[in-house]
Order: sequence, then C-alpha cells, then structure tokens
Amino acid sequence: MRRIARAPWELLKLLFGWLVLFEARNKVLLAPSAVRLRRFEDAEVLRLAPATAQAPSALVATVIATHRRPEALVAAVRSALAQTEPDQVVVVVDDGAGLPPAGALPDDPRLFAVSLSRNIGTAGVVRNVGIRLTRSRYVAFLDDDNLWEPDHLAQALAALQAPGGPDAVYTALRRLRADGTEQDLLSVPFSRRRSARESFLDTNAFVARRVPALHFSRLRRTPEVLPREDWELIRRYSRRRRVQHLPSPTVRYLMNPQSYYTEWDGAAATAPGSPAGPLS
Repeated sequence: MRRIARAPWELLKLLFGWLVLFEARNKVLLAPSAVRLRRFEDAEVLRLAPATAQAPSALVATVIATHRRPEALVAAVRSALAQTEPDQVVVVVDDGAGLPPAGALPDDPRLFAVSLSRNIGTAGVVRNVGIRLTRSRYVAFLDDDNLWEPDHLAQALAALQAPGGPDAVYTALRRLRADGTEQDLLSVPFSRRRSARESFLDTNAFVARRVPALHFSRLRRTPEVLPREDWELIRRYSRRRRVQHLPSPTVRYLMNPQSYYTEWDGAAATAPGSPAGPLS
C-alpha cells in the first residue's frame, strides 16, 4: 500500500525533478518570510547607499557576505583584491555581527564594507544588499570562508566577453577539508535537466551579467530547507540566459563544519552522471 501511495510522488519526481518540486513547496510554505525579508532588504539598501556612493562603477562587482569570521574574511578579501583583473569593486556585507576592527581589512580604494542593522540569518538577503549597492556589468560572489585563485575573474570574464559568449559562467571548485587537505574536485558541465535532480551549483564559482534576474531568493532557508539559494538563483537565471561551465578549478572551497556544505564522494564529484548532494 505504501508503494502505491507513493507512486504519484515518484512520478512527479521523474517528470520534474525532486529539487524543482521541493522548491515549489518552499515558495508556498515560506512565502510570508519572503515578504518581510524584502521589506528589510529595501530598507537596508536605502540606509547603506550613502556608504557606497563613492564606489566606482567597475566592470565586475564582487559581493562577499560575512558573519563572525573576521580572520577568514580578511583572507577572502585579499584573494578577491589579488585578482589579475583589476577593474573590480569589492563589497563586504556583514550580517549584523559587526565588521572587523579598523585596519584589519586591506586599505584599498576598491574595497567597501557595510554592516546590516541586525542579524537576518538569510544569505540571499545579505548578498542581495551587496548586489544592489553596486554598479557593474558583471557580478561575482565569494563567501567569507572561501578563496579564489588569482585568475578566477580573468578566466570568467574572458568567456563572458568573448563573441557569442554566455551570460554567466561557473568554474570548478577544489574542495578542502577543515585541515586544508583536498577532498575532491567539483566540475560538472551545466545542464538544466540535470540540475532538476542534482545540486552541483555554487555561487562562489559563479560570475554573471547583471540583469534583473540576478538576485537571490528571499525565503528564510534553515539548514533543513532544500534546495539552497545557490541552486535556486542559477537555475532561475538559466531559464532565459545561457550558463556555461569552465572546468578550470579557480575556487578553494572550505568544507566548513560550521556552515552548509555537500557530502560528496570524491569520485562522484567529477564522474559524469554521478549523484550529487546540495551545495551551500
């Protein structure tokens, strides 16, 4: 009887993909949280706009969301500012915990740091504030516990600006354990069909053309809510725009025990057709 009762659900998963179905459920159950969070986001953008009014209109804006990781944040910011592509602005958005003390962050005219008025605990809203406080043709994302290789932006922009190039790209991730040793390499070609059933998309590797669709979900996603906002953004963005994978590993992604991360089998991470879990 249980198998018969589950048959419609299994058929829906087969037709649409379980991640798509879960996200549809999220949009229904969590809709009230999105309304409140959108109001908060709008108010914070209005409040913080003067702090970034002098930010240059660079080719690419890098948005770094942070919360209570001052030492890791400094390393992430340095990796962003050390990019071989100089035409960028870096905006750090702290989720209400407070920024590192004066002098901790690099003294660079391309760097701007702001703090939300209170902790909101919704990564999508924190990143959206950073997107909306910047002006640029492209936007890139880096979390405070991850690092970029120096040519991350250069490789992404070369593909984006090539004749007939895509609207967005994501590179490969070199996933590191907490002790700094490498666990695996996440490099999966983009497929909307595959993304309906597997979450292999992470915004630390994502660089995209600025369009109205480039904003994160405002649903309040607790650790138990799947899929994550990374998956939702890239899948929605790809509905009408071309997304391309670059197999070069330009992101050092920390499997942080205090954050969300995927439990990948090292072989599954790079083997075509392998099952994958949800990325943070």
